[in-house]
Amino acid sequence: MIAISMLFATATENKAQTRERSEIEDSFKWQLEDMYASVADWNKTKDELAQEIDVLASKKGTLANSAKDLADALKLSTDITKEFYKLYSYASMSYDEDTGNSETMALRQQMQQLGTQFGAKTSWIEPEILSMDPEKVKSFIDSEKGLETYKFYLNDLLRRQKHTLSEKEETILAQSSMMASTPNDIYGVFSNSELPYPEVTLSDGTTVTLNKSNYSLYRASTNREDREIVFDAFFGALSKFKNTFGTQLYGEVKTNLFYARTRGYNSSLERALDANNIPTDVYLKLIENVNNNLDSFHRYLKLKQRMLGVDTLKYCDIYAPVVEGLDLNFDYNQAQDMVLASLEPLGDEYKNVVRKAFDERWIDVYPTPGKRSGAYSNGSAYDIHPYILLNYNGKYDDVSTLIHELGHTMHSYYSNHAQPFETSDYSIFVAEVASTFNEALLIHDQLEKIKDDKVRLTLLMNYLDGLKGTVFRQAQFAEFELKIHEAVENNQPLTGDTLTKMYADIVRRYYGHDKGVCIVDDTWTSEWAYIPHFYYNFYVYQYSTSFTASTALSEKVINGEKGAVEKYLKFISSGGSDYPINQLKDAGVDMTTSDPFNKTMEKMNKVIDEIEDILAKNVL
Repeated sequence: MIAISMLFATATENKAQTRERSEIEDSFKWQLEDMYASVADWNKTKDELAQEIDVLASKKGTLANSAKDLADALKLSTDITKEFYKLYSYASMSYDEDTGNSETMALRQQMQQLGTQFGAKTSWIEPEILSMDPEKVKSFIDSEKGLETYKFYLNDLLRRQKHTLSEKEETILAQSSMMASTPNDIYGVFSNSELPYPEVTLSDGTTVTLNKSNYSLYRASTNREDREIVFDAFFGALSKFKNTFGTQLYGEVKTNLFYARTRGYNSSLERALDANNIPTDVYLKLIENVNNNLDSFHRYLKLKQRMLGVDTLKYCDIYAPVVEGLDLNFDYNQAQDMVLASLEPLGDEYKNVVRKAFDERWIDVYPTPGKRSGAYSNGSAYDIHPYILLNYNGKYDDVSTLIHELGHTMHSYYSNHAQPFETSDYSIFVAEVASTFNEALLIHDQLEKIKDDKVRLTLLMNYLDGLKGTVFRQAQFAEFELKIHEAVENNQPLTGDTLTKMYADIVRRYYGHDKGVCIVDDTWTSEWAYIPHFYYNFYVYQYSTSFTASTALSEKVINGEKGAVEKYLKFISSGGSDYPINQLKDAGVDMTTSDPFNKTMEKMNKVIDEIEDILAKNVL
């Protein structure tokens, strides 16, 4: 009954408007003072760190002298890195509170500059290690206790030896990193604070500025006319600046290609995946699997059309709630209760840490003017605790986002407490497993408690919507990202027009535009300019692979498989102590096969079957 009352609650946030940061209670803002008491304290630590970097630089030429010399240098390097991450986290999260604040922008720029100096002054370390006989390196590892925590790193370094350059060349590459972030930096400032987003009037007379946060909220309107207004206005605004966005993205792709060619990789994709020893076949197989299963995706889209009661499904309809009169809303306290109930299978220790995140201001909850859009978890402050940025609007998607980001936070928390700093940082490939695992627990818990057919339809469709967004949509992005990199690798131009055409071809194939499954209007094909992940160097495919992995893992836990919880907690405690493919195998999932993807498709079609059974009762 508590769960049902929460589902039907009408929160004051159901039409959440962006409020000034000063109007929000401190309990709903993260407490960055846990890292540094003040900017003055931050500056003092930053200056001290710069001196430590010089001390490390003075050790050049000594690494081969003895195993202890190598261990001492690596220990100093990791100590500096640990403090650097905390300094950068403080600066970047301060900036994310208001991306139009020039003072916090300056803090972040200082850290970017210090990072470049750190990289340049220590670029000799890996070439110096690799100049040693590999057997000598291995003998150092065996003989020096201080190198135990560096064993995985050193062996991985030897694996990547052919892509590591000379000391001078590595120094040049380190210096180039100062320019490498420019496309992403410009994109962030322009799209978050300076782009003139349109103002629209909705059917109820409400006038809103369609910034990213409001677009995300109002694209899910129950009124189709409003959805079309929102899509036309928002993507129309982006389209006016397609050449600017195109130039930014072209700069990012060229940057990736520069590093790939300089390091001797065959492609930008190979370089991006090699960092975690992921075969490129995993990426290519994902795209192939998705394209081979578009019939299942189209089945979902046709179901969406049927439930919306529209003659033709349009791209602007894909976020719309499908059960009339059931616009589920939750205030933030309700969201916390739902999250804790869903996480029951993982035990009290796990839940108690989540309570600390709620109570001790690890989370910045509400949207404010200039605040970075979207959501993320930052676990880089190793000795402190992870942080979460939200833009909570009171929808079920926002509850799902909260438990998603808590998955990342708990992954970081467990890894940081179980692993030394040297092996605490888990790879991007497994980063989305814990987050989507948590989402699976949330939807399962709600479906176990809710028997009302209309509510069940809403939740089942929410699961399918999440699968659409995490598997098919991210694979669509991954295919686009691959195509634009291949174009530049083949000396083809990338302009705003060519990017729009390439994106249109892919999105229309995925959504069955030519088959009449879902119509994607020309204006909406400028969506590529909205996606910040295209500046993350082949990141997005991992949402899809992680979702399929988490589906397999969560089903084991939900079904009460013996040892499944213990294996999962061991997995999120393993940090970066092994290659991600091996970590997932140990947890019970083999990502080099199609099996996790096939299991996800099986579950997807079972959910569609259940929805069709409910619809057969004429519920709508």
